[in-house]
Amino acid sequence: MPENTLAPNLAHNKKTSRQQKRFFWIGLAFASPWIIGFLLFKVYPICSAIYFSFTKYNMFKPPEWIGLDNYKELFTDPYVKKSFANTTYMVIVGLPISLSFAMVMAMIMNLRAKGMPLFRTILYLPSVVPSMASALLFLWVMNSRYGIVNNMISFIGLKGPSWLNDPDWTKPTLIIMGCWGCGGTAVIFLAALKSVPTHLYEAARLDGAGKWRQFWTITIPMISPTIQFQFIMGINSMFQYFTQAFVFNMFTGSAGQVTGGGPANSMLFYSINLYREAFDYLNMGYASALAMVLFIIILVVTFVAMRVSDRMVNYDVE
Repeated sequence: MPENTLAPNLAHNKKTSRQQKRFFWIGLAFASPWIIGFLLFKVYPICSAIYFSFTKYNMFKPPEWIGLDNYKELFTDPYVKKSFANTTYMVIVGLPISLSFAMVMAMIMNLRAKGMPLFRTILYLPSVVPSMASALLFLWVMNSRYGIVNNMISFIGLKGPSWLNDPDWTKPTLIIMGCWGCGGTAVIFLAALKSVPTHLYEAARLDGAGKWRQFWTITIPMISPTIQFQFIMGINSMFQYFTQAFVFNMFTGSAGQVTGGGPANSMLFYSINLYREAFDYLNMGYASALAMVLFIIILVVTFVAMRVSDRMVNYDVE
């Protein structure tokens, strides 16, 4: 390259490099509020929890290093076993029921019928109600003496169960409340149903396929990415189940029971047990260990669910 053209190119490259650095620092300055917040409220608490999980700490005395003692105690703590069993119940039983109910509601909303906009509005409204308010509402609706549900059951000559005081019915009550607030999930399913090409159903009808056959061979494969998304998000939500059960526990506990456990600890979920250890008993070190174990469980279960569901998900969606 001639010397008279080399010098201008080098000058141009230096100028471009200076501009890129300038744009980088300007962009970093604009992003700095988020970065600072992320470091202070995300990274620092996570790192602190990892450290505290190896210590005995109650917030009033300096942390005392105890190694793996907190993690060893997890395997012998009966409340950890009980809370994990309750949480697993919600993941294995509650999640499929709530997703199935949301799918049914989405298919109903997808119908072309008179009054459908009103039905969609009524179905979606509970999802915008705060979880705390929903739980307080269901304390009244599911009351065994004067609740609406048991009053309706009594009209057909049956006696309704003690929804909030019977250990066998507390978790089904929470599942029913979850189905009541499925509007957001149903709307996402509805959007997926709207994206399924209509010509596929027309071709299936010409081949003699019925509604049930169309559902399993067209609808489910075409919306499988949405189902996978809802399933993975549901796993994360159910493993951290807290607010609704916490409110129920405030009004259904009795003397002699563990704080936050509900009737016979039937609503002692993992997150509630973690909260109790941290803020009732001030066992911050042990609570941090519980949090780390929960993180690992969610990570592993989510990874396995992704690997398994990837084999059944159809990504060739138009």
